[in-house]
Amino acid sequence: MRDIPGAGESPSNALDMLELLVTEAPADRYERVVTDARAAGVDPDRLAELERARDLSLRIRELFERRRQREAGLAALVDTVRDLTLPYTLGTLLKVIVRRTRLLFGVDMSWVALFDPAQEGSIVRAADGQASAITVGFRMPMSGGLGLRAMKEAGPFSTPDYLADETFVHAGETDGVVRAEGLRAMMAVPLQRDNEVTGVLYAAGRSVRHFGPDEISLMVSLADLVSVAIEKASLLDRARAEIAEVAEDTQRERSSSQLAQRLRSTHSRLVDLVLAGNDLQVLTAEAGRLLGGPVSVRDTSGRELAAAGAVPESAAAADVATASLDAHAEQRPVRTAGGLWVAPAAAGEEMLGTLVLVPPEQSEGARGPDAAAATAAIENPEEAEQHLVQLLAMVAQCVAVLLLMQRSAAVADGQARDELLRDLIAGSPSALEQVAERARRLSLDLDEPHVVVATRPEGGIQGRALVWSSAYAHRHRGLRTLAGDCLVFLLPGTDPGAASATLSKELSSVLGRRVTAGSSGPAGSPAAIATTYQEARRCLDAVVALGGVGSTASPQELGFLGLLLSENPDTGDFISHTIGAVLDYDNLQRTELARTLEEYFASGGSPTYAAERLHVHPNTVSRRLERITELLGEKWQEPAQALEVQLALQLHRTRRVLTRKQERHRAAPARG
Repeated sequence: MRDIPGAGESPSNALDMLELLVTEAPADRYERVVTDARAAGVDPDRLAELERARDLSLRIRELFERRRQREAGLAALVDTVRDLTLPYTLGTLLKVIVRRTRLLFGVDMSWVALFDPAQEGSIVRAADGQASAITVGFRMPMSGGLGLRAMKEAGPFSTPDYLADETFVHAGETDGVVRAEGLRAMMAVPLQRDNEVTGVLYAAGRSVRHFGPDEISLMVSLADLVSVAIEKASLLDRARAEIAEVAEDTQRERSSSQLAQRLRSTHSRLVDLVLAGNDLQVLTAEAGRLLGGPVSVRDTSGRELAAAGAVPESAAAADVATASLDAHAEQRPVRTAGGLWVAPAAAGEEMLGTLVLVPPEQSEGARGPDAAAATAAIENPEEAEQHLVQLLAMVAQCVAVLLLMQRSAAVADGQARDELLRDLIAGSPSALEQVAERARRLSLDLDEPHVVVATRPEGGIQGRALVWSSAYAHRHRGLRTLAGDCLVFLLPGTDPGAASATLSKELSSVLGRRVTAGSSGPAGSPAAIATTYQEARRCLDAVVALGGVGSTASPQELGFLGLLLSENPDTGDFISHTIGAVLDYDNLQRTELARTLEEYFASGGSPTYAAERLHVHPNTVSRRLERITELLGEKWQEPAQALEVQLALQLHRTRRVLTRKQERHRAAPARG
C-alpha cells in the first residue's frame, strides 16, 4: 500500500481503503490510515471523506467475511451429509453427529438427546466436548430449559448467555449441569419425524456468543438431515438385530434345521446387496430368484418401481390395493383372494412400498434353484408356506431399507439442485463463481445450450406438481425450482418452443388442469441463465395477458412481440426468420422482391398501384407476388404475418440506412 502523504503532500483518499481490501489487511489497518491522515493535517472535508471510506470498507470486509463463513458452512454441511449416508449403527451415527456439529459451528460442546416416553424426559445419547456433567445416559428433565422449549414449539431457539437469559424457564437440575460445564451461549433445534419431535440437537459454547440467522438456518438444515439419518440408522440397527437373532436361532438349531441356515444366509445376502450400493432392480431380481416367482415392487400409489418377471394382468388392482393396506396394518405379508402374496415395505409406521409375489405353485416355469431346493426340503405345506412368508418378509425389509436410503439421498440431491437453479436465475455473483464445482457434483454441464421454461398451472402449484416436476427435471438431465407462483425448469436443448409445449402437455395431463408456459433460450453459459429466465417469465406473462391461459410461447413464436419482450433483441434473427428467404433470393437472382413488397404494402395491397410506383407492368408485380408466396408461404398476406413482414421490411431498411451512414462516417477522415 502507498505510504500516507505528509502535510505538504496530497491528502489521502479512498483508494487507500480499496488497496487494504484487495490485500485483505486486518481491521486495525483501516483505522491507521485515518489516524495518519489526521496527523498529517488533512483538511476536514477530505478527512470526513476518508472516514466514510473507512466505514464502508469495514462493512464490505465484514460482508466478505460473512460470505466466506457461509460458504465454509455449506461445504461442511455437504461433508456432513456424506458422513450421514454411511451405514453406521445408531450409536456410532450419534457420535459422528455431535462431533460434526461441534466442529461445524466452532462451539465447545455438542450433544443430542432423544425423547424416551418411559423415562418421561429426554436421554442424552451422545455428547462431544463435555467436561463431566452432561454424559451419555443423563436425563434431561421436562420441567424447563432451552431444549424443552424447542420440543414444545417445534422450532430452533438460541441464547447468547443461557443462565442470564430470563426469557427461558430455568430448572434447577438443568441449570446445575449447564453451570458445571461452564456453558453460556446455547442453541437447540428439535429433531422431527412425521411432524413429531423425537429429540433435540444442542450446540453450546463457554463464552457469550450471538448465533446469527445463517448459523440457525444451517443448524435447522443439519437437524433435518440428522432426523433422516437417525431414522435410517435405526432401521439398519433393527435389521442387524434381526439378523443377529436369526443367526443365534440358526446356531442353536443347526443340527436339526437346515432351513434356518438358509434363512440366515439369504437375509445376509440381501442386506449385503443393499449395503454394497446396488439399485432396486438388482435387489428385486435377486428376490425373484430366491422366492421362485415373479416379484413386483410398487410405491405407495401402486406404481411399479422394479420387477423380476411379469405379474399376471389378471391380478385385480383393487384386490392388491386392499391386501396392501391390510399388510401394512398388520405389518406382515398377506395373501389376496387370487392367491398373490403382498408384503409391506415399511419404516416403523411409515408405508414406503409394497411387494407383490406370484407364489411358486402359480409360476412353475419361474422357479429359481434356491426356491426349488427349499421347497423340496420341506414336506409339510404349512412349514413351506411359513418359510415363504419369512423369506418374503426379509426381502420386504431390505427393500424398505433401500427405499429409505434412496429417499434420503434424493432429498439431499433435490435440495442442492433447487438451490443451484434458484441462485442461477437470481444472477447471484457468488453462485456464478461456484457454479462449475456445484454443477460438477450434480453431473451437469451448464456450458452446453439450455432453455428455460416457466410454467404456471391453473389453480396454483400443488404437491403433485412439485413431485412430478422433480422427476421430469431428473429424467431430462435438467433442474427445476419454485419461483413465486411458477415452476421454473432449466433443460438441455436449443428449441424453447418445443420444450415448453412438451412440458406443458405432460404436466397438464398429470394435473388434469391447464398449464401455461413461457420459454426462452438457448443460454450458452451460466451467466446467461438469469436473463433467459426473465425473458421466459415475460413470455409467460404476455401469454396470460393476451388471454392464452393453457398455451405456450417463446420469443420466436411471439414474433415481433417476442422481439419487444427480449432483454437483448436480435433484430437480425427476426428479419432472417420473417423475410430471409426473400432477401436471399434477391441477392442470388438480383431481383427486387423486397422492394416490390414495400411498394405493395405502401399502395394498400394493390398490385396495380404498386406497378405504377415501381414503373413496371402489373403482370410483373403479379409474378413477383407469386414468387414471394412460394418463398414465404400461403399465409404471408394474412393480417398477423403481414404485420410481421412489414415490420421486418422496415427494420431491414433502417439497418441498411444506418450501415451506409457508418460507412460514410468512416470514409470521411480518409477523404480529408
